Amino acid sequence: MKQAFALLLLIVACGFGRAFAEIGVPVARDLQKDAAIAKDKNGIVLVMFAGEHCSYCETVLNEFLIPMSRNADYQAKLVMRKVELSSYESMKNFQGGNTPHRRFAGDNGVRLVPTVMLFDTEGKLLTKPVVGLGTIDYYGYYLDQAIDKSLAKARGLPEPK
Repeated sequence: MKQAFALLLLIVACGFGRAFAEIGVPVARDLQKDAAIAKDKNGIVLVMFAGEHCSYCETVLNEFLIPMSRNADYQAKLVMRKVELSSYESMKNFQGGNTPHRRFAGDNGVRLVPTVMLFDTEGKLLTKPVVGLGTIDYYGYYLDQAIDKSLAKARGLPEPK
């Protein structure tokens, strides 16, 4: 009985984890529309490429991206979306064309997950992607550095040092 209850709790926890990830970093459905939202903010679009059973992806989502998505400073400058590397789910790319998630990932050269890419409102990659998790202690720094450089580039400002 205790094992059945523990299994039920695990199943519920996994379901809530995915639900929270969807709330914090929604799955990409229409990047053209997302880019328009980013343009209104004078911001950029952050796309996280994830794998279905990737524990590192879950760590990046839960430890970094979901908390960032709740922070007003990041909300004011970013639109965050998630693309599933192996998904055939259709989405609109930055030009408005329909494409499966896996093709969008391939078109952007994504082979390893997690990968975070930062795009301007036209869909142009702004800085070197943040690939993998590496050292969790420094991941937030690398991510913030990429965001700051991308924002400066998108806004036509000098790149921060």
